[in-house]
Parts: sequence; C-alpha cells; structure tokens
Amino acid sequence: MIEFDEQLRCLVAQACGNPLGSPQRQKLLTQIIRLTASRLWRENTPYYQDALQQTWLYFCRNVCEGLTGQIYDPTYGSVVTWLNAYLKRRLQDFYLNQHREQIRTVPLRLHQSKSGENSETIDPVDNLPATPQAPPILENLEIWAKTDSDGELRRTHIKGHPEVNCQVLILKRLPPEVSWRELAEEFNLSIPTLSSFYQRQCLPRLRKFAELEGLL
Repeated sequence: MIEFDEQLRCLVAQACGNPLGSPQRQKLLTQIIRLTASRLWRENTPYYQDALQQTWLYFCRNVCEGLTGQIYDPTYGSVVTWLNAYLKRRLQDFYLNQHREQIRTVPLRLHQSKSGENSETIDPVDNLPATPQAPPILENLEIWAKTDSDGELRRTHIKGHPEVNCQVLILKRLPPEVSWRELAEEFNLSIPTLSSFYQRQCLPRLRKFAELEGLL
C-alpha cells in the first residue's frame, strides 16, 4: 500500500509539472484515475455514480491548482484518502437532498371531491430534482459534444423536435446543469419525455465516449 501511495504521489508530481490542459497532464491524470478507481469507497445507492463523477471532476480541477477547492496536499494523506473524503461528502449531500425532496414532493394522488368530480392532481415527476450527468473529464466531454465531428449527436433528436437533440441536452446537463424543469419549459415538453430520451439515447453515447477515452 505504501508503494502504491508513493507511485500515486510521483504521478501527481509529474502531472502537475505539465501545463494546465496539456495532453501530457491529461494523460497522467487519466492514469491516476484508472489506478485509484478500484480503491475508492463504494456503496449501492442510485446517486453513487453522480457523486463519483463529481469526485473525478474535483480531482482534475484541484489536484494541481486548487481551482474550485482546497489543493491536494500529500503531507495530509494519500490521493485515495483525499478523494474518499470528498466522495463521502458528496454522497451525504445527495442523500440529504433526496431526503428533503421526498419530504417536499409527496405525491398527490387523484381523488374525488364530495361532488364526485376529480380534483386537480400534480405529477410528482415534475418536482424531481435535476441530477448531474457530468463525466469524469468535463473539459474533454464538452469539446467532444460541441464538435460532434460525425453529426451523430445533432441527428439524434426527439421525434418531431430536431432542436431537442443529444448535443443540446448533453451540453445543457453539464455542471452547472440546467434543471429538467427549466428544460421542459424551454422546449415545451414534459420532464418524463426529456429525461427518458436522455437516458435512452444520449447517455449511451456519452458512456461510449468515456469508455473510448479510458475514463470508465
């Protein structure tokens, strides 16, 4: 374990010795992600992958410069310890947010009033919080989505709505993501329609890109 930690420290030093955004640094950061991925805290919760992706993003932005948080200090512990501490905090945030949402958005069931008429009902899906879908290396993903070299992301759209395609949705769901409620209002479509399309059509393409980049 000591040898592994030392190996990570050396890789971090090498990565930070290269300019921000350079291919050399990106390659070394990806190597560190691969080495540490199997050693991070794991739990079977629906928001674990979201918290993990935020952790990788935090790692890339703060391991050298401290762009969005406290810069990594090897004297306080290993890379794995540092990442696990952040990951557990994010998991706690997701848990608390989910708990608050469950309390705030109790499903209202359709029921009949005394007159026999159906009273208005609210679809609880409309109140679901937006969940981040950012991949580990956000910068690469944004370039890939914007470039869309073969046009596949633009071609893949909701039937009858060419303006609502995978390129648009993936870019809008990058942190700081636009909520499903806002997207539904912008495109005049229901939240389930947008979310279902994103899950079925956009996420598989996003995962394929991440796998080709060696991020998954």
